[in-house]
Amino acid sequence: MNQVVLRTEGLTKTFAGFTAVNKLNLNVRRGSVHALIGPNGAGKTTVFNLLTNFLAPTRGKIFFNDRDITGMAPAEVARHGLVRSFQISAVFPGLSVLDNIRIALQRPSGLATQCWRSDRILGRLDERCSQLIESVGLANFRTATAGELPYGRKRALELATTLALEPEVLLLDEPMAGMGREDIQRIASLITSVAKGRTVVMVEHNLSVVADICERVTVLQRGEILAEGTYSEVSTNPQVREAYMGVDHE
Repeated sequence: MNQVVLRTEGLTKTFAGFTAVNKLNLNVRRGSVHALIGPNGAGKTTVFNLLTNFLAPTRGKIFFNDRDITGMAPAEVARHGLVRSFQISAVFPGLSVLDNIRIALQRPSGLATQCWRSDRILGRLDERCSQLIESVGLANFRTATAGELPYGRKRALELATTLALEPEVLLLDEPMAGMGREDIQRIASLITSVAKGRTVVMVEHNLSVVADICERVTVLQRGEILAEGTYSEVSTNPQVREAYMGVDHE
């Protein structure tokens, strides 16, 4: 089996003459937790949008499991197993935790195109719902309204709805954004847990989290790869320290 599950060749995106991503050759190893880091404006979220075809590249190619997915519709990309989250929480605030996950499960279960299904039919999803709820630590919040969940729990629910699509590669855009220390520790543990058996690529500003859970790190600067390697390798790179970290990371 090919060690690289997701790769790009010369991936480039320009906006009205501004180059946000420039000739990016990214290789993500199968089964790894891979971080994209860099200063604001480095092109990290743009790369995510390109990988999932929410943006069309100006030039270059994207390969997933050696299949060229450049230009493929975002929904089709997701059906092939490349699924992403967003910086903002994307749950239905007026529905319960259970119902949010039920909705997410309707797509892979073939029920998503139905306008109405009985509780009996939707009840077939409950076993998998319960597994997902347990997996993200929301067993005590099963009937809680999503909009009333604490922020960290809401992000955990979002992770569960993403996992409902059975992704082979999971792209997480700043999963720790806006969280306190306790929530950060909880979500970091969840990511480590869900990474078993799949690949995770994450944009993250919290370098402690990157150091703790990411096996490989790509540092971006002005849309280009500045350095790659383990966290220890990139954190001691003089160019990275100058461009991104500025001071010693403790």
